[in-house]
Amino acid sequence: MRIVAGIVLIIVVLLGCEKGAPELKEGVWRGVLNLQDQELAFNFAVRMDSSGSYDVFIKNAGENILLDEVDFDGDSIVMTLHIFDSELKAAISGDSLNGFYIKKYEKNYRIPFRAAHDQDFRFMTQQEDPHADFSGKYRVEFTNGKKVTQAIGVFEHQAGNIVTGTFMTPTGDYRFLEGNVSGNQMILSTFDGNHAYLFTATKSSDSTLTGHYWSGKTLHKTWTAILDENAALPDPEELTVLKDGIKNIDVSFPDLNGNMVNPTDEKYRNKVVILQLFGTWCPNCLDETRFLSEWYSRNKHRDVAIIGLAYETSEDFDYARGRVKKMIDKLGVEYDFVIAGSKDTEKASATLPMLNGVLAFPTTIFIGRDGLVRKIHSGFTGPGTGIYYEQYVHDFNEYVNELLNDDIASVKK
Repeated sequence: MRIVAGIVLIIVVLLGCEKGAPELKEGVWRGVLNLQDQELAFNFAVRMDSSGSYDVFIKNAGENILLDEVDFDGDSIVMTLHIFDSELKAAISGDSLNGFYIKKYEKNYRIPFRAAHDQDFRFMTQQEDPHADFSGKYRVEFTNGKKVTQAIGVFEHQAGNIVTGTFMTPTGDYRFLEGNVSGNQMILSTFDGNHAYLFTATKSSDSTLTGHYWSGKTLHKTWTAILDENAALPDPEELTVLKDGIKNIDVSFPDLNGNMVNPTDEKYRNKVVILQLFGTWCPNCLDETRFLSEWYSRNKHRDVAIIGLAYETSEDFDYARGRVKKMIDKLGVEYDFVIAGSKDTEKASATLPMLNGVLAFPTTIFIGRDGLVRKIHSGFTGPGTGIYYEQYVHDFNEYVNELLNDDIASVKK
């Protein structure tokens, strides 16, 4: 009897475990982050691969961000957010998820998160049809207290009540924004794993936009915009400069193995060297790293080198090395990397005392074969900006070709 009772108990336990096993439904989902009493919506899709593992794709306008580290913790699903030290952790209940968006590198950073299965809209369907067209190029001012930041708003695609676009600033762009229009109001959002942005706007009869911008747990700004096809930003090549009398970058940082690397090393002599100031926490930097990685794979046979200077959320070398190593593995990057310091701009500036400061991540420094700095470009115009990204890629290629050709001519002379 004891044996029979034991077998029955084992069966009951196994059946209970099988019944309670979590399952993440495949298909489309609508996620919501409760951000400063606002609801930031985004969409994602779930797919099971041939090995039985889950892949999740966060969708923002024209991009799909693959999350291929999806694990279970009891009755919860844990989705590691690409290369970032962040995750979505939520309990599964049929067609619903309820949990938190967590930045693991920041203390007590948890934002409530929920999601519903089989919902493919961004924001709730509105009763009122759109009667304002938000398409166009705008001159924008963001205001936070007394601080005013200039930007350009580009909303090129409004189809019915769906609108996409982005904002460009002197130090980068807000990547892929997507949302809806109802009446004369617009709402836009993006969630890329490390940044959560929400924008609202109302369009007046004179085509002026007024609205709000929320980011993360605390940042809130108001903004205004005026249609202006001639809107422009400060030249990104005049923001970060060398101090008077200095013409080169002569500074050493440890690579991922702890060996010191300097752009003046023999390895880089007689080459065009591109220094990339970046951080693995920075989505704009990730956009640039993808671009540079693909570019380098096609051009590494030429006399050119790229060194990524990583400025991370922690000054701990092992932590920083781990973050950079993960990025290298995820993206298949072939160029060199060093650990340069902290993402704090004051501390970062101290590591490169020959500059007037580190003003933006990313920042790209172009060095000729002679070791002299030829150009410094602050920020990055990413793929979310459409034609502006295409222009950046064109200009980048033209300039590097010019450097290579000019330097070859100089060497021959």
